[in-house]
Amino acid sequence: MQKQKRKQYTAAFKAKVIKEILREEKTVSQLSAEYGIHSSQLYKWRDHALAGLPGLFDEQSEKALVEKEIAWEKEREALYAEIGRLTTEKLWLEKKSRTVYKER
Repeated sequence: MQKQKRKQYTAAFKAKVIKEILREEKTVSQLSAEYGIHSSQLYKWRDHALAGLPGLFDEQSEKALVEKEIAWEKEREALYAEIGRLTTEKLWLEKKSRTVYKER
């Protein structure tokens, strides 16, 4: 017997469903039947969206995100520099090893 793959929904789809839940024009049970998603899953999406809502208006979290991105960019530049240095070193060692083995 084959396992069924889990359905994966896009963030845009989830946002659409959450908007409908928050409008309260239809019940969660009606939306559950309409979209074929269990009502407990819809409640989880709703709770997750409502929990993240205060962070949308928080300037500190935005600053923290910018700081993280700057730190990642610095780390990325350092890693690229290290890759370049190691590549140069490897090529130099290959060249030197060829000349040493040719002399013997």
